[in-house]
Amino acid sequence: MKRFCLALDLKNDATLIKKYEEYHQNVWSEILDGIREVGILDMQIYRIENRMFMIMETPDDFDFEVQMKKLAELPRQKEWEELMWKFQQPLPLAKNGEKWMLMDKIFQL
Repeated sequence: MKRFCLALDLKNDATLIKKYEEYHQNVWSEILDGIREVGILDMQIYRIENRMFMIMETPDDFDFEVQMKKLAELPRQKEWEELMWKFQQPLPLAKNGEKWMLMDKIFQL
């Protein structure tokens, strides 16, 4: 199994953060179906203040770039991403248009 860890910031506004979390308590069924369809077995998002951390677990043969491109093309995915972008902001080191950024593993017990 592969594990991918990603980071992204939310706009630092308590009202927006609360609304963002509300959306994630009721994620559209098409989004959940698409996540599973591309081969993601488990996905979790954690937050502290406005910093978010996502963990994705996938099969060993999962190709991150290929599958994320496929996910982006699925029904309602673009609509969801545009909606979420109202709450999100790129990390300070992100390139133009970059959202969730892959993190490097630096330690394992």
